[in-house]
Amino acid sequence: MRFGIFYEHQLPRPWDPDSEHRLLKDALEQTEIADRVGFDFVWAVEHHFLEEYSHSSAPDVFLAACSQRTQRIRLGFGILPLPPGYQHPARVAETVATLDLVSDGRVEFGTGETSSGAELEGFGVDRESKREQWDEALDVIVRMMVEEPFAGVDGRFVTMPPRNVVPKPLQKPHPPLWVACSRRETIRLAAQRGIGALSFSFVEPEEAKEWVDEYNAILASDRCVPAGFVVNPRVAVVLPMMCARDDAEAIERGIDGAHFFGYSLAHYYVLGEHRPGRTNLYEEFQRRRDEVGFARDIVTPDLASLRGAIGTPEQIADLCRRYEAAGIDQLIFCSQAGRNRHEHICEALELFGAEVLPEFAARAAEADARRDEQLTDAVAAALVRRKAPRKADKGTVIVTTASGPPPARVGAGAGSAAPEAAPDHEAGSSRIAALQAAAQQRGERVFRAFVQRSGDRSLERTAGSGAGLRLVFAAMAQQFVSEKAKGFSGEIHYELRRTDGSIAPWTVVIENGGASVHPGPADDPVLTLKMTVADFLRIAGQDLDPGAALLTGRLDLEGDFSLAMRLGEMFGQ
Repeated sequence: MRFGIFYEHQLPRPWDPDSEHRLLKDALEQTEIADRVGFDFVWAVEHHFLEEYSHSSAPDVFLAACSQRTQRIRLGFGILPLPPGYQHPARVAETVATLDLVSDGRVEFGTGETSSGAELEGFGVDRESKREQWDEALDVIVRMMVEEPFAGVDGRFVTMPPRNVVPKPLQKPHPPLWVACSRRETIRLAAQRGIGALSFSFVEPEEAKEWVDEYNAILASDRCVPAGFVVNPRVAVVLPMMCARDDAEAIERGIDGAHFFGYSLAHYYVLGEHRPGRTNLYEEFQRRRDEVGFARDIVTPDLASLRGAIGTPEQIADLCRRYEAAGIDQLIFCSQAGRNRHEHICEALELFGAEVLPEFAARAAEADARRDEQLTDAVAAALVRRKAPRKADKGTVIVTTASGPPPARVGAGAGSAAPEAAPDHEAGSSRIAALQAAAQQRGERVFRAFVQRSGDRSLERTAGSGAGLRLVFAAMAQQFVSEKAKGFSGEIHYELRRTDGSIAPWTVVIENGGASVHPGPADDPVLTLKMTVADFLRIAGQDLDPGAALLTGRLDLEGDFSLAMRLGEMFGQ
């Protein structure tokens, strides 16, 4: 079994002007010690806006600094959030590859979707679709690392033309992949995708064995379809750690930090009501710790659970043997927590490195080789199921004057764009028409992007509201191409079903070469289309093919089938 250290960069209030500077410099010194005494990994998380709990918003910068102050320790992103709202997949691929190059190939690429409301709302990431966003982005990123050039993507959440994403990582085909796991369900997902499982749930050794056994079984089954182009069959567990000569001293030095870690985690992810820049989390922890299960007097003699690896070298060694017997590949220690003192953390790393780590280091390489040998056939079979890197169209040419759509303005509604300059008299109506067409195209692109990045419930609440549907149907009427109707006149009825079972009926009336719309059922429809509100919006936003929806039962037609086949032409794709 191998060992790592983990940083949330916790910084309880009160702060002084030098607090964050001192925090990061101390962490760099601790990492140097860990590298010297034999730790194999340093992990740094990426979080945003989580005051006191995590001041680690730029792990790439911190790990780059670590790379220049260490010799052998591996540098783990633990984790990078992948939903594109946080950062474009190309930026992730470039960042990971650059760190891999400057560190001589020492990067571990941990990924995740995140779940705190502070971050999801702050970056506009839809909670309901974040797992799908992570999955799509991960596939795009690993392809960017191996495809030369990257063949492009036109997905639900990421759209990008072919580009050669450089630099490429030193490790081939790419650094080892991991995913953050706080529940057993995500452990299963890690096995299904052939990537390492980073467990942040402080699981007990005996329970960990059940997780490892299930992980190995899934990895060896047909359910495993690797996310990357190499499999990383590893399971890691995070624990609090403070090592001291005396048990009481270890508890005194480390238990408050471990308890604050647990309390602040619950504050941001489960129970807390946070006021940015106002809530004093550590003060609240001290006041409420007893009532929420973090009392000092509940500390038991047994290690693990929230006590973790807080004890003497002998106690910690015994705990580590239990995790090793359970099949855990790596224990990751979180010592920098709460108000744990820098000098105590340094002493704990030195003592652990001298009296605990050597026993396990002697067995680590052999254990790694044995595990890899046991999984050789399963890994080979899994990689066969993984789609190979693609080849970009050789005819792709980048036009020097090319431009993408302008970024959407947060909170901007219809008609809120900056005013255009008034046309001169010579340009006349042609320039006005061009401006109107450009505005319409921008609106369509923004709508498509919104649909592709939203979950079904979010779509129904927003674009599927009464006002939202009115806008969409009005846009349909404006797009109507009379010659494509081929003389047809009559009513088309849309029966749109909401998640609560209610129906939102809309009618499109085609007559006298034009189209009009109104809410409510049709009197005598020639064609009726039945689907959910979300699927209607996905079809409108080109995120769901109507033919596929029909074949899979998501779209039901009654009436003139041939008319249904012409709707795309009549109202614009």
